[in-house]
Amino acid sequence: MRVLCAFPEAMPSSNSRPPACLAPGALYLALLLHLSLSSQAGDRRPLPVDRAAGLKEKTLILLDVSTKNPVRTVNENFLSLQLDPSIIHDGWLDFLSSKRLVTLARGLSPAFLRFGGKRTDFLQFQNLRNPAKSRGGPGPDYYLKNYEDEPNNYRTMHGRAVNGSQLGKDYIQLKSLLQPIRIYSRASLYGPNIGRPRKNVIALLDGFMKVAGSTVDAVTWQHCYIDGRVVKVMDFLKTRLLDTLSDQIRKIQKVVNTYTPGKKIWLEGVVTTSAGGTNNLSDSYAAGFLWLNTLGMLANQGIDVVIRHSFFDHGYNHLVDQNFNPLPDYWLSLLYKRLIGPKVLAVHVAGLQRKPRPGRVIRDKLRIYAHCTNHHNHNYVRGSITLFIINLHRSRKKIKLAGTLRDKLVHQYLLQPYGQEGLKSKSVQLNGQPLVMVDDGTLPELKPRPLRAGRTLVIPPVTMGFYVVKNVNALACRYR
Repeated sequence: MRVLCAFPEAMPSSNSRPPACLAPGALYLALLLHLSLSSQAGDRRPLPVDRAAGLKEKTLILLDVSTKNPVRTVNENFLSLQLDPSIIHDGWLDFLSSKRLVTLARGLSPAFLRFGGKRTDFLQFQNLRNPAKSRGGPGPDYYLKNYEDEPNNYRTMHGRAVNGSQLGKDYIQLKSLLQPIRIYSRASLYGPNIGRPRKNVIALLDGFMKVAGSTVDAVTWQHCYIDGRVVKVMDFLKTRLLDTLSDQIRKIQKVVNTYTPGKKIWLEGVVTTSAGGTNNLSDSYAAGFLWLNTLGMLANQGIDVVIRHSFFDHGYNHLVDQNFNPLPDYWLSLLYKRLIGPKVLAVHVAGLQRKPRPGRVIRDKLRIYAHCTNHHNHNYVRGSITLFIINLHRSRKKIKLAGTLRDKLVHQYLLQPYGQEGLKSKSVQLNGQPLVMVDDGTLPELKPRPLRAGRTLVIPPVTMGFYVVKNVNALACRYR
């Protein structure tokens, strides 16, 4: 359970440049095999493509997007943030008023702000004016103190266990104590904030939902990808690792929908690596592949909110380091906030691919997600579509926009590592220009690279980027 507040929205505008004129390329396809990308929602019918004479063979991928209806709609505050209680313990609380830090936080608005983490389990809440205590029983502070992160780990942390039914009863009791208090009467309640959904954790969630599923406003859990003590840079490129989240989502949804169909689900705490992260890895460009894929996969599978742990000063998983410098995942999050709207669209892909071998799963290293462009971004008219693409291949990939996306102007926002450290770099460049703050109160302008209408998208090896397809006039994106 957490107290959440919303950042006020601030959407700086950036100036777009006129499209550059480039020589048209040609495309010839000798064979079309339909392929649905892993973890992508949508229709599996073959993509209709007109065959044109004189087209080159080397473009392997044709891409279209369903524009009539969104397959999902997530929260406006989908990408939200967490602050760890360590900022109190380590004496950093006063720095939250820093002009530079406030500027960085404002860039990621609108968002929920969660205050929580492992050390929350050992914070003591005091409220001497709590009227509930005068009625002879424990007040809300008792329950806030005793039920925090990952109740499935209470035996390890506190020497005693709690079952799902008892946890659910305590949530109901907390709700009843909060409602008579004016300042809490309309407060939202989130839980149970379980850990990785293994068998015992699923049993706890089942008991909780049976008792208190209708009491909470959203069901929450946490996810960590890798043990931070053994992580290597190449781990961030493993598709099998990226796909572990999808299975967890399905397990959580199965239990939730059994008792409260349609109940909102939040990933209330996600980190790339455990044990506080690993210096030069979980705060590097390489970690962005996990983060961007997490955002795409969660929205595609209907998770309403994801809360990034942590915005500032927690190990090496944070977005902003202790010198108030934005790290690669911050710039990735900023681009996401500026360009991606809450409506998720189905992606359809066709191209030349190798045939699957019997008994072997092919996990695609090219991941494509599509949303309506953020309607708060006044550089793009409503009806535009934004793609974000992850290329884990060691070779560049070419994508030809087809169907409703054909012959449209595209703005490219290609994010690559900056400097000699490559994937381990803590600095990034956007379309070849390094991203740095202008001053403590000003974020840099995020300038796109305009691509000529009809031009093939060339995705460099081991990179990620955003592509705004302008003036599509997508029906799903014209209205809020």
